[in-house]
Amino acid sequence: MNFEIMLVLAILVGAVGLFAWEKVGPDIVAMLVLITLALTGLVATDEVFSGFANPAVVTVWAIYIISDGLFRTGVADYLGANILRIAGPNETRLIVGIMITVGVMSAFMNNIGATAVLLPAIVGLSKQTNLSSSKFLMPLSFASLMGGNMTLIGTPPNILASGILQEATHQYSFGFFDFLPMGLIILVSGIAYMALIGRHLLPTAKVEGDFTRSYHLRYYATEVKFLPDSPLIGKTIQQSRFGEDYDLTIISKLTTPTNAYLPSHLASTRRISGQVQPVRRTQTINSNDVFLVQGKLENILKIKNIQGLRLGSDIKLNDSDLQAGKIKIAEIVVSPSSQLIGKSLKESQFRDKFNLTVLALWRSGHPIRQKLANTPIQFGDVLLVQGSKESFNAIDRDPGLLILEPVSFESRRLDKAPASLAIMAAMLLVVTMGWLHISVAAVIAAMLMVLLKVISMDEAYRAIQWKSIFLIAGMLPLGIAMENSGAAQFLADQIIQLTNQWGPMGVLLGIYIFTLLLTQPMSNAAATVLVAPIAIDVAITLGADPRPFVMAVVIAASTAFLTPIGHQANVLIYGVGNYKFTDFTKVGLGLNLMYLIIVAVVLPVFWPLF
Repeated sequence: MNFEIMLVLAILVGAVGLFAWEKVGPDIVAMLVLITLALTGLVATDEVFSGFANPAVVTVWAIYIISDGLFRTGVADYLGANILRIAGPNETRLIVGIMITVGVMSAFMNNIGATAVLLPAIVGLSKQTNLSSSKFLMPLSFASLMGGNMTLIGTPPNILASGILQEATHQYSFGFFDFLPMGLIILVSGIAYMALIGRHLLPTAKVEGDFTRSYHLRYYATEVKFLPDSPLIGKTIQQSRFGEDYDLTIISKLTTPTNAYLPSHLASTRRISGQVQPVRRTQTINSNDVFLVQGKLENILKIKNIQGLRLGSDIKLNDSDLQAGKIKIAEIVVSPSSQLIGKSLKESQFRDKFNLTVLALWRSGHPIRQKLANTPIQFGDVLLVQGSKESFNAIDRDPGLLILEPVSFESRRLDKAPASLAIMAAMLLVVTMGWLHISVAAVIAAMLMVLLKVISMDEAYRAIQWKSIFLIAGMLPLGIAMENSGAAQFLADQIIQLTNQWGPMGVLLGIYIFTLLLTQPMSNAAATVLVAPIAIDVAITLGADPRPFVMAVVIAASTAFLTPIGHQANVLIYGVGNYKFTDFTKVGLGLNLMYLIIVAVVLPVFWPLF
């Protein structure tokens, strides 16, 4: 092992460590890898940035745009709503219906998009049937990964693996439906497992329709009246520093005074069962204004004796109290494309931008209720918000924020649905017939979406998950470095040495398990970029056909079932389903073992090793 191989392996280990550490974004890790390769001279200058022009990367960002077109025109919503309606209120049939629906959708649009489309409908369906959403959301996420195995564009690993295979061999590549036989078996067996075994391992979270109870808001809210001698009179809510100084959130203003049923010190006000108004940070505090505030009980008690402030009796909030008149509350999930990620509510000016008040934030199985304004938003966070129905209509049109209630078709461009379907069908035709390369066909389809005004150009830019693009483009040069330095061949020799005693199939399964473990702490696309060159070198060394080895890699890369961080689709449903970290391992372990057996038995039938 020479110095170059040692250096490449050191970079590889460092990258995997940073991915697992999760303190640095995966896209930043990829850029650090790219810079290191350039500075060490392991990759030539003209190859360092070749990932950004790679046909596979171009195809990935084009598919994001096409998927967004299907999303905005309601095509995916319509498909999901009707199939779910057919399933009825039976838990097993619902699981099967959900998994078939999202599996088929994710074969033609990105996994996270397919999951996001059905997420609100499933949460709403759970409330209607009084069945726990935790029984359906993990099957939803898992099926989106399974369905992605069925076509070339179903998931980025398929696109990347095909490109890497063609570049390495100049002979082999995968066609659009070459993945279908194994992908269909993966999906059908996965559905059977979840319906017969997996659903019994899923937690049964209590169906909680009362947001105030589930977020523990009812014990932390009260009325505050600002008396004429308060030093805060005449200041805006932002200038008052009420939240910063007392760690309390002003939820709304109470209006329409009614003296009846009120304690004497609040005789000029009305309790929250009356009319409420959302508040902005620029709203001025006037004498005798009464606001509904929420926070920790000890913080509420601290302001009892502050000059110019009077507290009402502690209020136990119900949802009806927060939804008087035209005001409503709802849960919103932060998707990967949201511009809020990494910013606090204060930095993003959430209240001013959306005219919504964040009452609570749910993350990793528990509500965060304090210091909300300064808490950086993360992908997968669930926000409990309050505001007018008009404000929620604006949110419904933002693909970065998902309202957890059945989608309103009025918010979709139904008149453009035929155009989006025609564009998708045309792309499939030209690729299947071999008339155009998938990258060219995908870019043409994406631009047609814009030219025919299915989506705007700004929406197309926002639809692209740029972090994923930078991640893939940054990691591709590492694959080049592994090939040029001989590191890929070195690792291939080690795998052969460890597994050769079980024959070529044992070697293939060794690669499968290696990919499976690698994809848990890092992106499945990154894992594919790293392992595919090794798998190809292993096959060439054995004198075998490299295609079944690469096929094993892409299947393993799409089986991130052991942890909630293994794939973005898992992250999206993690908080909404109120899952524990170990729930994924409990359900996913048996699923992964089943797929290992399927790869060993079925894969050689469709893709013989020799």
